[in-house]
Amino acid sequence: MAVCYNKLWKLLIDKKMTKTQLCKKARVSTNAIAKMGRDEDVRVEVLVKICEALGCNIEDIIELVPNPEEQEVNTHD
Repeated sequence: MAVCYNKLWKLLIDKKMTKTQLCKKARVSTNAIAKMGRDEDVRVEVLVKICEALGCNIEDIIELVPNPEEQEVNTHD
């Protein structure tokens, strides 16, 4: 499984908030936000800070999706 942060980006659009504003409000590094932009793993602490800043739950900002390699394997079974 892989992480996907599309829910977070949609939430930011709904709240008319930029990634830079999120960094400041949640007190997380721009590096963490950049990693999330590439759907890379970040520390749970970062996710918690973002949830607190946005007043949401973790399932509102992240979802687990199958890896492309896993989908290929599963379709050949």
